[in-house]
Amino acid sequence: MEMSPESWISSPPGPRSEADWIACAPATLRADFLTGLSDAALLALPWMFEFWGQPHQLPPAGNWRSWVCLGGRGAGKTRAGAEWVRTQVEGAGPRDQGRARRVALIGETYDQVRDVMVFGDSGIIASSPPDRRPKWEATRRRLVWPNGAVAQCFSASEPEALRGPQFDAAWADELGKWKKADEVWDMLQFALRLGQDPRCVVTTTPRRQDRLIALLDSPSTVVTQAATQANRAWLADSFLTEIEARYGGTRLGRQELDGVMLADAEGSLFPGALLENCQVERVPELDRVVVAVDPAVTGHAGSDLCGIVVVGAVTRGPVADWRAYVLEDASLRASSPSEWARAAIDAMARHGADRLIAEVNQGGDLVASVLRQVDPLVPYKAVRATHGKLARAEPVAALYEQGRVRHARGLEALEEQMAQMTAQGYRGSGSPDRLDALVWALHALMLEPAARRRTPRMRVL
Repeated sequence: MEMSPESWISSPPGPRSEADWIACAPATLRADFLTGLSDAALLALPWMFEFWGQPHQLPPAGNWRSWVCLGGRGAGKTRAGAEWVRTQVEGAGPRDQGRARRVALIGETYDQVRDVMVFGDSGIIASSPPDRRPKWEATRRRLVWPNGAVAQCFSASEPEALRGPQFDAAWADELGKWKKADEVWDMLQFALRLGQDPRCVVTTTPRRQDRLIALLDSPSTVVTQAATQANRAWLADSFLTEIEARYGGTRLGRQELDGVMLADAEGSLFPGALLENCQVERVPELDRVVVAVDPAVTGHAGSDLCGIVVVGAVTRGPVADWRAYVLEDASLRASSPSEWARAAIDAMARHGADRLIAEVNQGGDLVASVLRQVDPLVPYKAVRATHGKLARAEPVAALYEQGRVRHARGLEALEEQMAQMTAQGYRGSGSPDRLDALVWALHALMLEPAARRRTPRMRVL
């Protein structure tokens, strides 16, 4: 079915935004699209965010109370919030009433509300067409639209300021950074009571904060999420290159660039702050390298992950000066035992490892047999767990606390498992296969040799 250019605006031809589709179309089709628009449609096009917006920037359908727009730095969260406010307050004409008349704008500080949410490059004023642009009343800290709608500005450091006013819409920016998030959010809920369906949009970089976590878990909340790269068309190439080079493949990058909520279980042995501080750009010359394997005995689509982790160490000088470097997480879900064996032996070759260590509690002699089939001469050591995972992980956590373990980039999946290991056991889903392999490697490189050095030898008289 052939569509007219104007119908493309309201009926996107694919799952991406209409603007993406037009941008990727041949030049002749783009020209036909623009010349086929009426004068009124052409004038309106720059202000039609439903056309330009990315999927994560558009409010989800359905009956929700709060929409949380999670995203990395520069992912377009502010524009999403500003445009949502527009949809709430604007009517069909410049002076026609919209669905909302009173709006709360809340940021970490009042200055950030004014400078980012109101006057920012992606803020409300910049996003509004000239005939619907609100006026700023500085002394009253508010925006007033031509149709009489009003948006009042608040600081998240002053929860009591929300006691008394009432609203039918709200935009909360960077909730994950609010110091008094619980008090401010509670006051906002009491104030959000006007109209038939009062709603709130929350635009924030994900942070491990109790209020944000509770909001994401609420059945009345909907979530959209995107990485910084989703908005790359509007970002400087030099910015993307620099931040990717600096933070790509790191735990902080997962949060600030990928827009992922990093989950530390309560009481984690390896909290996020600890893992962020152990990143290194360069690995020194190593004295030893091992590959540790937590094998998956079966091999099919439903098998457990096979943990394969490469760790090296500098073991010169006193034990207290030893340092370990986690080099690679080569874990995989193998279709057969020989596949994970091959992956582990390939990891040895990549890093010049001198020993392969594998847990044999479940596989027994089968583990050695599988490895020998791939490489009959592989230097292999079997280890058997005589204590639980927690007992093995605690001394490894102590090494991290002492600053004696460092991570190369690209270990996000391993670090997410680590963050779920607590003093009460593993709180993540499934089995911590990656973490188990890491623990075996660090025991072999750091803990067992150090224990042997500290044990005094008996003198024979």
